[in-house]
Amino acid sequence: MVGYGLAGEVFHCPLIAATPGLEVSAIVTGDSDRASRAKLRYPKANVVATFEELLLDPGAIDLLVVATPNHLHYPQARAGLERGWHVVVDKPLGLTAAEGIALDAAARAAGLLLSVFHNRRFDGDFLLLRTILGNGRLGPIRVLESRFERWRPELRPGSWREDLPPERGGGLLLDLGSHLIDQALLLLGEPESTYCQLGRRRGGAAEDDCLVAIHFAGGALGLLHISAVAASLGPRFRLLGMGGAVETWGLDPQEEQLRLGQVPKDPGFGLGGARYRAEWLQDGRSSGDGDQLPLPEGRYLDFYLQMERAIQGRGPVPVAASAGIRSLQVIEAARRSAQLGEVVTLEGLASP
Repeated sequence: MVGYGLAGEVFHCPLIAATPGLEVSAIVTGDSDRASRAKLRYPKANVVATFEELLLDPGAIDLLVVATPNHLHYPQARAGLERGWHVVVDKPLGLTAAEGIALDAAARAAGLLLSVFHNRRFDGDFLLLRTILGNGRLGPIRVLESRFERWRPELRPGSWREDLPPERGGGLLLDLGSHLIDQALLLLGEPESTYCQLGRRRGGAAEDDCLVAIHFAGGALGLLHISAVAASLGPRFRLLGMGGAVETWGLDPQEEQLRLGQVPKDPGFGLGGARYRAEWLQDGRSSGDGDQLPLPEGRYLDFYLQMERAIQGRGPVPVAASAGIRSLQVIEAARRSAQLGEVVTLEGLASP
């Protein structure tokens, strides 16, 4: 485990430790407080201060998980592949699609597995939308609205996501935008063009307010909003079809549960409270008048269950590198659209 910040400590390590056949064998963190917490929670793991120490004394490692700041994803994942390890990279796969393509090529040439941690594919509300699209109840889809909105009007000192400019991996488009774009591509298929507006509302180094519109080959429109300055939060998803609509409100509970120290085996893990809800709407009825839809439990653990099976040769990786490349291609096109102030055509994307 390279990196023991939010991603490493809250997401990856607890999920790995909960997966039969996997164990946390080494943790890299240069922060002394985080190192102490890592040693306490994973006493059998070798905790080292630098990635170079891990490379010099790797121990028994089969899988490298890279969860460091975004600009380190490519060089550290590349070094892991060159060392002969399978690799999981926390999203994004790299800073650019070119980096993602190079990592994919290196993994293929070495006969190693490479996956990107698009864990939001395993959110309960997203799993519900996939089920609804699969049964055709909504009819032809016109619009997908997807939001990841927060109210953080003040910049957070020391946050690399806010301190670094986009070319160094900062900003919401590369961070949370990676999730929303990946979800939209998985739901709606082949994108044709995009239009994007980016704002720096708090005066920081990178964007904190993003609107991305994606037109899809099937005729649907994806409207994605990622913001740190939304004082009023909209529905997480709003899926509009010719046969009705589905709205979901609130966030999948798994992140908060993991932050509180819960693990997937705990009762109620992946299930949310009353504010986390979904409903079916029809005939123009407003939110609250529709039929409540049961939300399935979120299943972040499935990522590492599938990764373990892939390492054993019993199935594919949970998220192919090509999916991470596709998201980065759309992000690059969106950023170009924002710079030019015009619609940008999407061509030659990697296969889903």
